[in-house]
Amino acid sequence: MNIVDIIERKKYGNVLDAKEIDYFVQGYSKGEIPDYQISALLMAIWFRGMNKSETAELTLSMVRSGKTVDLSKINGIKVDKHSSGGVADTVSLPLVALVAANGVPVAKMSGRGLGHTGGTIDKLESIPGFQTEIPTEKFIEIVNRVGGAIVSQSGELVIADKKMYALRDVTGTVDSIPLIASSIMSKKIAAGADAIVLDVKVGDGAFMKDLDSALELAKTMVEIGDSVGRNTVAYITDMNQPLGDAIGNSIEVEEAVNVLKGKGGKRLVEVIKTLGGEMLCLGGKAKDSAEGKMLIEKSIENGAGLKKFAEIVKAQGGDPSFIDDFSKLPQAKFKIPVSSKVSGYIKEMETENIGKFAAFLGAGRMKKGDKIDLAVGIMFPKKVGDKVEEGETIATILANDKSKGEEAAEKLLSLIKFSENPVKELPLIYYKVSEKGVEKLFNE
Repeated sequence: MNIVDIIERKKYGNVLDAKEIDYFVQGYSKGEIPDYQISALLMAIWFRGMNKSETAELTLSMVRSGKTVDLSKINGIKVDKHSSGGVADTVSLPLVALVAANGVPVAKMSGRGLGHTGGTIDKLESIPGFQTEIPTEKFIEIVNRVGGAIVSQSGELVIADKKMYALRDVTGTVDSIPLIASSIMSKKIAAGADAIVLDVKVGDGAFMKDLDSALELAKTMVEIGDSVGRNTVAYITDMNQPLGDAIGNSIEVEEAVNVLKGKGGKRLVEVIKTLGGEMLCLGGKAKDSAEGKMLIEKSIENGAGLKKFAEIVKAQGGDPSFIDDFSKLPQAKFKIPVSSKVSGYIKEMETENIGKFAAFLGAGRMKKGDKIDLAVGIMFPKKVGDKVEEGETIATILANDKSKGEEAAEKLLSLIKFSENPVKELPLIYYKVSEKGVEKLFNE
């Protein structure tokens, strides 16, 4: 077997078998196959695609390229969640606490962000003392004792994915559904969860821009999960506007706490309740996702989720007193209001570009190794359909560099379109995808 033959076979649209897939994945992971040959193969996959069995085999081979996490010592059904990423996607922090508060263990491994804001790990590191790098045994002990923990993903997991993603990023082969699906699912499978809930974002601020592509990705990932014995459910949710009100790091931690205090924005809370309800169902604590959603709601109302979040923070070395005093989180020097120049209704937003302004302020990293400013970002509570008056503050720029903040404030309005007439709210949750098929959840 040799790599040139494999490239040729895929170039002409042939189906690769398990041995051929494992040959190139393990060979590349070990440095035995050079970048230029894998680049050619990735481009052939981009053009020719992969069928269900090829995609599943690619996923499992990538899992075998690194270490896996054994969570068998954690009591109960371990349920994980993954989001394909978006703007103001402040879901994981309150979600983990709410699910754990209902008796389903959440042993979550997350990454750092590359883009408009930090990842879950970056956000957590804005909490004084919070430790995200914890040995596996300690991680398991915390989950068994407290019910949940969120730690930084080990660099030894899914080595092939790290190498292949870096190559895809510079060869124009990122946007291939088999490659995206195997990348996401290999990490989730290696992290050891028994069941997985996926939040596939769609729209201007998401990687998948249209519903058909998002649906295809969701179906592919559910098929992969189910084929390897992981009960997997995906929801397709809207990202044509920021989901929450905060785009940043410490300000998203504040928003997460406010969700748990019952003060969260409607759209953000609805996604959290929906995903959390599904996690409780898969974890055996609710007869169906509807009952699970009610349990999540109750845990917000009675403060159980907030209490659990404080326990998780303390267990991971953080100071939970910030929950009642946000000034203990990193604070920006300058708060610059953005005022509307017209009266009307918000019709449309350039969500991805709004996120990029947060990165411009320092809230995200554009290349690996960039230092993030945890204090900066954008507060943007307005949503599509909201009525605004001329002169009304519709956003606030939080900056440590005043000139950058003023530039962002000046340009932000150009990313928002207004209408003189009332505008309908955008749908929020489009589809649920599971082994039972596709369920439509919105009205067109």
